[in-house]
Amino acid sequence: MKIAYTMASGRGDTDLLLAEVAKDLQAQGIKTCGTVQINTDRADSHRCDMDVQVLPDGPIIRISQSLGKEARGCRLDPSALETAIVMASTGLVNGAEILIVNKFGKHEAEGRGFRDLIAEALALGIPVLVGTNAMNRAAFEEFTGGAAVALPPVASQLLSWVRAPGLDEVELAS
Repeated sequence: MKIAYTMASGRGDTDLLLAEVAKDLQAQGIKTCGTVQINTDRADSHRCDMDVQVLPDGPIIRISQSLGKEARGCRLDPSALETAIVMASTGLVNGAEILIVNKFGKHEAEGRGFRDLIAEALALGIPVLVGTNAMNRAAFEEFTGGAAVALPPVASQLLSWVRAPGLDEVELAS
């Protein structure tokens, strides 16, 4: 089982990092599947719109709902997320060499979202690279049974991990 995660400290930095890694992998001819997140600032709100692009070259799907400027609750649109998951799952049967998941978030921590797709990829022997955050890290580690490798938020190190199927993943994390 080859699974790793990364967390960047700045708002939206993990999203940008995973998008960069996906683009680099695709340029190298590595078949990706999954999603990367694209955030768009909104002038009328303190929050951004959240979109995901289905890899490798699929559509961009808005996964956030506009709940108004003063809204403080979860803005995730579960239906849109499920659409993205279904579209990303086709990549697994179409010869994907890696699954990239933009975030193991609250939805996944609660047992939904990308969890089944991650498990399916691992069962097929497809490496998985996931973004997460401090709030959901413990749930992710529990989900993976502690088998996931923590990688620093550095594109070159993420790319090295992807390209090194026989290397001891723990060595790359240090």
